[in-house]
Amino acid sequence: MLGFVPHPNLPCFSAGKRGPIVPPASGQTSTTIRLDDEVVDWFRRQVNDAGGGDYQAMINAALREHIRRREGTDLADTLRQVIREELRAAG
Repeated sequence: MLGFVPHPNLPCFSAGKRGPIVPPASGQTSTTIRLDDEVVDWFRRQVNDAGGGDYQAMINAALREHIRRREGTDLADTLRQVIREELRAAG
């Protein structure tokens, strides 16, 4: 039986490691979620129309914005609250 002899023009992966080529940024978690096709397609179109980018980063930004609005930390919501309080105090 002959042993395996790699082709001299092909790279050798004997010391290769499993995992992503570029590790995820600090503070990020790799996860798998199921999204509607229409949602993913919309974000991909936005990236394509902009000439490039990262649709996953756009989804992350949209989720962050949703959280900010739900928690009431949105700047517009804060301004509205301050104005209401000032109008109430002014009588």
